[in-house]
Amino acid sequence: MVAGLCLVRAALTVAVGTSQFTLAWTHSIEKTRWEEDWRVTPAGLELVEARVRGSGAGVDPPEGSRWEAGAWRYRPALPAVPSFVLAASEFTPDHELCVGQQCRPLGSWIAERGPVRFEPCGTASAR
Repeated sequence: MVAGLCLVRAALTVAVGTSQFTLAWTHSIEKTRWEEDWRVTPAGLELVEARVRGSGAGVDPPEGSRWEAGAWRYRPALPAVPSFVLAASEFTPDHELCVGQQCRPLGSWIAERGPVRFEPCGTASAR
């Protein structure tokens, strides 16, 4: 059974009541929006689809991408990962975490800025 998504920062853990989420951010140079759809599975966190709303410096769409609804869309062929960490930058706006149709800055889900680990709830650090 999949327990949902947990956000971990230092000694703080926040359970987000979802097994599907989108991460979004703005590229620091090109100012293009990136979006990634993720799913919490028994194997870990699975990247389902990604979208990039433009191209430019380091933002070339990967092979197999298709232009649709104002973005390059693609499905990365990557295995599920047990967790991943997002680092905050003082030079860019905060990442957004979207659940359902609601997108909010990551800092409104878990207090303060700084690195945040995403992982399925119930793993060693999310207990």
